[in-house]
Amino acid sequence: MDKNVISVKIVEERKDETTGIIYRKRIAICKNVIPEILRKVSILKIPSIQLEEESWLNLQERNMAIRSHCLTWTQYASMKEESVFRESMENPNWGWISQLYFGFCQRTEFIQRGRISITGAGFLNYILETFASTFLRQGAQKGIRIMEMLLKEQCGAPLVE
Repeated sequence: MDKNVISVKIVEERKDETTGIIYRKRIAICKNVIPEILRKVSILKIPSIQLEEESWLNLQERNMAIRSHCLTWTQYASMKEESVFRESMENPNWGWISQLYFGFCQRTEFIQRGRISITGAGFLNYILETFASTFLRQGAQKGIRIMEMLLKEQCGAPLVE
């Protein structure tokens, strides 16, 4: 549901029969969204980037963890993101993960951490890190909006402010 995602391929999927945890590894090809002015640098002048995402869905404990990192430019940059979705005990309203995976509407907590480190670009390190940080923050907000929209379609519940 993101216009910058070109394709997503599941490269590994398995279920741990003991714990019930469902593991998935996906590779996403995304449009290169680095501004044209920064693409004057030859290593940044590529049409797309690759991301690897791993997820662990635990239906028994009602949570899901996602870890992703960039596979492009690994010799120059490290971009990692970790997210956790879990059932909230504070507010029994609704949340997307509960509806999508557990069949009922329940408030969901969303925790996200990201790390960005760029080396070897000299004076551009700071500019690229700032751009990447802003892009990841906007991506998280966009992801929340998409999940809220999906939940509204499935539950018919109003959005929680």
